[in-house]
Amino acid sequence: MRLEIRAISRIKAGPERTLVNDYIARANSVGRPIGFGSVEEREIDNRALSGKAAETAALVDALPPGCLVIALDERGQGFTSRQFASQLERARDDGVRDGVFLIGGADGMDRQTLPAGVKLMSFGAMVWPHKLVRVMVAEQIFRAFSLLAGTPYHRD
Repeated sequence: MRLEIRAISRIKAGPERTLVNDYIARANSVGRPIGFGSVEEREIDNRALSGKAAETAALVDALPPGCLVIALDERGQGFTSRQFASQLERARDDGVRDGVFLIGGADGMDRQTLPAGVKLMSFGAMVWPHKLVRVMVAEQIFRAFSLLAGTPYHRD
């Protein structure tokens, strides 16, 4: 199962870029031996997009058929790290080939533009900067893979 983090805007340089790159590299290292494909990131340039409906449409453009779609939203469902790992494991075991995480811009996402069956996931009731959300998604993917692989990264 391949995973992709799709996000509006770019992270050029700085601590957030370093962390995203590090967690994606770690996830790729731990995930492959347990049946996960690559974890990748796609940044969507929003300079030519006007409003959250256009940004959301760009995020969902060309989603792989039958993929698991998880949109990050403060009104979404909260998960423990173990529950999140179980969701990815279940999708992988059910033969889902792709999973895509959507991170909107400053105004969030247009719910009407999101595809049917999208899961809304939250990192809590607070609103987080999208750069930090990207770091958090990358870290939680790595943590999920680490849990599933039985490594000591996650401590209860």
